[in-house]
Amino acid sequence: MINPDVEISRLRELMPASGRMNTRLVSRPKQTYLILTKFPKPWKQTHPISINFDLWGQLSLPQRDLILLRQISWLTSVKLIKPDLYQGLTAAGLVGALFELVQFDAIGVLTAGGLTAIAGSQIWRTSRGPRAEIEADEMAVRVAQRRGYNEPDAAQHLLSAIESMPRIEGRSSLTFTELIRAQNLRAIAGLSLTETPGSIRNQN
Repeated sequence: MINPDVEISRLRELMPASGRMNTRLVSRPKQTYLILTKFPKPWKQTHPISINFDLWGQLSLPQRDLILLRQISWLTSVKLIKPDLYQGLTAAGLVGALFELVQFDAIGVLTAGGLTAIAGSQIWRTSRGPRAEIEADEMAVRVAQRRGYNEPDAAQHLLSAIESMPRIEGRSSLTFTELIRAQNLRAIAGLSLTETPGSIRNQN
C-alpha cells in the first residue's frame, strides 16, 4: 500500500523544475483512471495531476516514474500561448465576438464565435493527437535519462506501464493512440525496428 503523502513528495523530487513550478499532484482515490491530467487552462499558473494511489501501487517504481514524467512532459509541451495560425485565429475570433456583441450584431457574433470554436478545436486536436502523445513519451524518456535511466530501459518501463493500464483501470484493451505510442516505444527500447511516422526521432 502506497502512502500518498510520501509518494507525492518522492514524485515532486523526480520532476524537472518546470514541473514542480507548474503542476500540483492530487490524491483522487475514487477516480477510475490511474492518473489524469486535464487540458491545461492558460490563465491558471498551476495544473493539477490527479492520481488514484490504490491503482498507482499496482505499477513498479520505474513504471510510476516514467508515467509521471510522461504526464509532466505532455503538460509542458501544450503550446496554448505560442502565436501560430490557430492561436491567432482564436484570439481574433474572441476579440471580434466581443466587438460585435458591443455593436449588437447577432450575425457578427455568430461568425466570430464560429471562427473561435473552429480554431480552438484545432488547438485541442493538435495537443491531444497521436503526434503530441508520442512527443510527450519521447520527452519523458529524455528526462528519465537525467534521472539515472538509460534510454532503452526508460522506454521499456513506459511501454510496460501503458500496456498495464487497461487491466488496472478495468478497460478491455489499449486505445488506438496507446497502440501507436506502444509501437514507437518498442522501437526506442530496441524491441522493434518500426517507428511511427509522428516520432521526433524520425525527423532528426
